Amino acid sequence: MKVAAIGDNCIDLYDKLDKKYPTGNVVDTGVNIQKLGVPTAIISTTGSDENGKWMIETLTKEGIDLSHFHVAEGQTAITYMDMEGLDRVHGDYVEGVLADMVFTEEDVAFAASHDLVHTALWGMAEDTLPKIKEQSEAIISFDYADRLDHELVEKTLPFVDIGFYSYHHGRDRYIEDFLKDKVARGMKVAIATFGEEGSVAYDGKEFVAGGIYPAQVVNTVGAGDSFISGFLVEYLQGKPLSACLDLGAKVAAEVVGVFEPWVTK
Repeated sequence: MKVAAIGDNCIDLYDKLDKKYPTGNVVDTGVNIQKLGVPTAIISTTGSDENGKWMIETLTKEGIDLSHFHVAEGQTAITYMDMEGLDRVHGDYVEGVLADMVFTEEDVAFAASHDLVHTALWGMAEDTLPKIKEQSEAIISFDYADRLDHELVEKTLPFVDIGFYSYHHGRDRYIEDFLKDKVARGMKVAIATFGEEGSVAYDGKEFVAGGIYPAQVVNTVGAGDSFISGFLVEYLQGKPLSACLDLGAKVAAEVVGVFEPWVTK
């Protein structure tokens, strides 16, 4: 059992706090999956600068497979961040080498050799999904964040088995119908997370609700990605949706208790 995460990577920089860390949707999810005991590869491109070297050193220490993690001449992507209470606030974004990132046929074939391939809305990997589907029976999961009306929701639907959505209004008729629609049109499971109000998953047969774990919140960064990692690890092992949602909630509670997007211990 092994996972490939394909997409973006960047550095989150908090100038006012003099803090920074390596991150990116697939980086955070991939590292958390690795920490949960499932071998994980990250397919992406970083810069040749000091931040890029730091990214590679950090991921290497975490045991990530970086055989298809590329280095391009130029600047590693940076997101400038701030804090509003305990919530992170996204500021300016410097795309750096990601502006020219390309996933090669070899990258696609490598991704397809895994049991599960994960990507995210800003991962720039959506065009690889049809090719991965053609080459393997790998489960494909996609994090759509809170952009339920984004064009990629429809574009990627034929190729995604597990879809994750963040929804800010709690469980209501709208989100239930939304999840039902995605499963009726091809997904195996569609999941919505509601922050402090838990989560819900739909598999075409029933809705399964998930709770939360008590947390001493330091920074909400990484909550969604860590939830996804816990869910996917249990799903890969054939666990029921209730167990998938539970581990997702548990890992997320641990991650929001540290400033970084994964627990470093």
